[in-house]
Amino acid sequence: MDPFALKTLNAERRARRAAILVTDMGDGRDRVVKEGDVVAGDLGEAISRAFRTGLSGTAEAEGRQFFLNVHLPQPRLVVVGAVHISQALAPMAKIAGFPLEIIDPRTAFASDDRFPDVTLHAEWPEDVLKHCPLDRYAALAAVTHDPKIDDFALKAALDAECFYVGALGSRKTHAKRVERLLGMGATPTQIESINAPIGIDIGAANPAEIAVAVLAQVVAAFRSRGLGAKAKSEAA
Repeated sequence: MDPFALKTLNAERRARRAAILVTDMGDGRDRVVKEGDVVAGDLGEAISRAFRTGLSGTAEAEGRQFFLNVHLPQPRLVVVGAVHISQALAPMAKIAGFPLEIIDPRTAFASDDRFPDVTLHAEWPEDVLKHCPLDRYAALAAVTHDPKIDDFALKAALDAECFYVGALGSRKTHAKRVERLLGMGATPTQIESINAPIGIDIGAANPAEIAVAVLAQVVAAFRSRGLGAKAKSEAA
């Protein structure tokens, strides 16, 4: 591998940014394409698809063969609220490839007994996110129903351009949330990206079913990155 390409690739990986090492299989030359770089033609389409799927492989473009070695950051699923929905969501998310971490300052809820083998932060979101900031490869689900806990995390997720932001609550609850977030400096465009009520509409009637609806929406948002499509739908 070209030393400059290796240096560039490692820098992107350290910064939790997606990149693809594109190697021309005819002459062996390679280059790094960063997510958001414009690449024209069939190769550009193959690269866009590889960024969405995370799958490495060969691509043919303009009569040449290329190997696309895809490097995506491990997505984070950050749940604000150590509630019943979170208990059901944790094992599902892990199986789907979205290791889950929970933030909740209420130590009676955020306990190892209730969440074995889950990363727990029994602190306020503003304290946790100061040291573990969100980014474009993070998803945030706010499920406490408590504005004192949820609102800061939601604003932080919007500012970080998380690939998914969801919030539990009825439309009436969300309308009040919108007013608070506007008061915190969120823009109407940012607020429009919030999935609220949270989860796809599957008629969920209990915490486990709501967890399924939320995870499906998170996966849809992750796989539609770069398509300009929102993973927004009616909530459970």
